[in-house]
Amino acid sequence: MASHRFKQNSILVANTFAFTMCFMVWTMFGEIGVPIAEQLDLNGTQFGILTAVPILTGSLSRLPLGAMTDRYGGRPVFLSVLIAVMPAIWLTQFATQYWQLLALGACIGLVGGNFSVGITYTAKWFEKDRQGLAMGIFGAGNAGAAITKYIAPTVIIMLGWQSVPNLYAAIMLVTILLFWFFTYSDPAHRRSQGTSLREQVKVLNDPRVWKYCQYYSVVFGGYVGVSLWLTRYYMNEYGLGIQLAALIATVFVLPSGVIRAFGGWLSDRFGAHTVTWTCMWASLIALFIMSYPTTHYSVQAAGGQGTVEFGFGIPAWLFTAALFVVGIAWGIGKASVFKYLSNEYDENLGLVSGIVGLAGGLGGFLLPIMFGALVDLTGVATTVWMLCFGVTLVSIIWMWWTERRVPILTREEALTPSATR
Repeated sequence: MASHRFKQNSILVANTFAFTMCFMVWTMFGEIGVPIAEQLDLNGTQFGILTAVPILTGSLSRLPLGAMTDRYGGRPVFLSVLIAVMPAIWLTQFATQYWQLLALGACIGLVGGNFSVGITYTAKWFEKDRQGLAMGIFGAGNAGAAITKYIAPTVIIMLGWQSVPNLYAAIMLVTILLFWFFTYSDPAHRRSQGTSLREQVKVLNDPRVWKYCQYYSVVFGGYVGVSLWLTRYYMNEYGLGIQLAALIATVFVLPSGVIRAFGGWLSDRFGAHTVTWTCMWASLIALFIMSYPTTHYSVQAAGGQGTVEFGFGIPAWLFTAALFVVGIAWGIGKASVFKYLSNEYDENLGLVSGIVGLAGGLGGFLLPIMFGALVDLTGVATTVWMLCFGVTLVSIIWMWWTERRVPILTREEALTPSATR
């Protein structure tokens, strides 16, 4: 009979590995979409939609899957999703039309819904003071996006893009087997009754849920959206080949995924608010640098002696350094936002994590489409980072107004004489 500690560790490892593979599959259209776009002559908006459709279905499925996890337990729900998406992954290699790729992408996207399943499944097995670290380790499975950037471009060049879904279907089969043998169920973690629609709507009446949705749409939605766009951005803006562009993009994708475990530990140690506040400000400063477009100036010389022309743009090394800062900040922030949830929502953690995860996923769905539309409309590549700067600023203002301003007012009231109140 396995001990409770052994089950904890086994579930954490198997769950994290399975989620890593899910994330790898979930973001594969960011890589195979590049040769597909050339083959089908897609514009920026069409490319954004192709990469974003799996993110949409994965996001929308998080809410019902989270509620199902509360009722039936994490193991059967997680396993069912893995089995359901494997045929769609394999069939992608045979798609020749844009609509076929969109339909299969919608089916494949369900693996992204496993986040709300796995995060709840993991949290239920650990004590309160260890939940932040455990959920952070599980969330490090976001690094699956980096695995895609390592594997897919090489496979595309050597064997063609059709070989990527074929390989990923085989990997998913192995993942299903490992998850089956190394995870456990505990009936005590299930709720005796399902979550009704009224209960789900009631949760939405809590303004804190909307606030955490906004935070997560930045740190997770931004991570997904930028991950899908980066390879194309480096190719178009700096003239790199697909392999080198994808490799450099891992400077953002890999650390942002892996450091989530460290973010969970920081959140346990210093609190969710302090960690999230710091991460938002760090990413805001870096995004300001990344947003500066390549600019050419023409200055009239004194005495009508002609003009002096010069230009300025963000070089690849500076852009990549700022991108690394954003990746680290968002990676830590992904863990700290869910620390808020584990602190404040225990009985319905699956439902609330599903709602917040859905919001984050919707951010990942909308951003690539908005990126493509902005570039098509303006012709300025850095407008994508201006957009990210704007939504990050909204989160900082909201956090100050609801979390930092209130304690300041409370202290002022405490210092005010009662006669003047």
